Amino acid sequence: MKHVCQSCGYQSPKWMGKCPECGEWNTMAEESEAPKKKGRRSSLNQDPQPINQINLAPEMRLATGINEFDRTLGGGLVPGSLTLIGGDPGIGKSTLVLQVLDRISQKGIRCIYLSGEESALQIRLRADRLSVSAPALHVMTGTCVEEILDMVRTFKPGLLAVDSIQTMYTEDVPSAPGSVGQVREAASRFMAYAKQTGVPVFLVGHVTKEGAIAGPKLLEHLVDTVLYFEGDTGHVFRILRAVKNRYGSTNEIGVFEMKDAGLAEVLNPSRILLEERPGGVSGSVVTPCLEGTRPLLLEIQALVGSSAIGIPRRTAVGVDHNRISLLVAVLGKRLEMQLGDQDIFVNVAGGLKVDEPAADLAIVSAMMSSYLNKPLERDVVVFGEVGLAGEIRGVSQPDLRVREAKKLGFKRCIMPKSNAEGRGDFVKDISIEGTASLQDLYRIVF
Repeated sequence: MKHVCQSCGYQSPKWMGKCPECGEWNTMAEESEAPKKKGRRSSLNQDPQPINQINLAPEMRLATGINEFDRTLGGGLVPGSLTLIGGDPGIGKSTLVLQVLDRISQKGIRCIYLSGEESALQIRLRADRLSVSAPALHVMTGTCVEEILDMVRTFKPGLLAVDSIQTMYTEDVPSAPGSVGQVREAASRFMAYAKQTGVPVFLVGHVTKEGAIAGPKLLEHLVDTVLYFEGDTGHVFRILRAVKNRYGSTNEIGVFEMKDAGLAEVLNPSRILLEERPGGVSGSVVTPCLEGTRPLLLEIQALVGSSAIGIPRRTAVGVDHNRISLLVAVLGKRLEMQLGDQDIFVNVAGGLKVDEPAADLAIVSAMMSSYLNKPLERDVVVFGEVGLAGEIRGVSQPDLRVREAKKLGFKRCIMPKSNAEGRGDFVKDISIEGTASLQDLYRIVF
């Protein structure tokens, strides 16, 4: 017998309250050691061959037909790929996978949706709500990996989805489903199946209370692609983000809207996110942010007011809390705008998150606007990074940001001076103004 940490996989011959590897409490569970088998399996698929003589498939990627999903994957599914999809409970993981399988099945490709949590009747009820009825989409329920793979090899599907990997178990590991050993071994079996047959496999994963995918970290290293389905239950928007992708960029995102009939693609999220933006109100600034190669126009909102308690509050939703404290300190030092005794609330409208420094200038502008109670013009966008000396630093891809603003009818763009140089006429019908410091920004805007 051995004790295994269910968070990181650390093994110990005796029970311990705190795992010495990851520092988590009460995660050590007793597991039986698997008996050693005589002989060994061969994992070799073929003899060594020169890399320039490996034949490429005529169509390397399989497009699912859902553009936002394909964009996140890098253009579509790669044959033999193993994709892990994680997210909070009820966020829409199963709905997304079922809709993807339905689109692929409509092309005549046989797909299997394997569920270890729901019955076939429950899946059919959800499929009716989502209008999923492709005859090539098959449903299977079960949890034993050996039985599942035997059936799958006989059926020979073009795509397999497992919902979820934490419910699967293999007879070779004498521990409960969901334990570190079971998750690791079950994922390895599905990976071997995907690589040997060239069939793409989806794995749906549960997440812990910290937001990480449950099971050993090895699970994320094992798969080819890790997708996180993010969103706030109070908002209808969902973000599909790639945190690992062996076949594409990890900077791309897909934007979806949750409706009664399932997830719908949001092809122009900037327009939707700005539909309810108030006019003539201080503390509201629009900034173009980049998510991969896609520019998004987001509304940064700030509320600055006198604190009624001894310790002023700092609340940030959608932006880094430490970044707000840094920008407040820069404003106090470089503009003598003392906000130390003010309550400051900063929010990204729509429930999205911004983590790039190009939003610094918009956050500063929103806080200055709210503090002075002077609204910015409605047709202005602002972007740029703010340094500790109060300087405005250039950011990447300014052309994409300006074109997205022009597309939605904005007439004026305030950006770093280094980005504005030489770009006075590259986009017509929009005025470009460069700023080198916070003093320049204050003079231009207020």
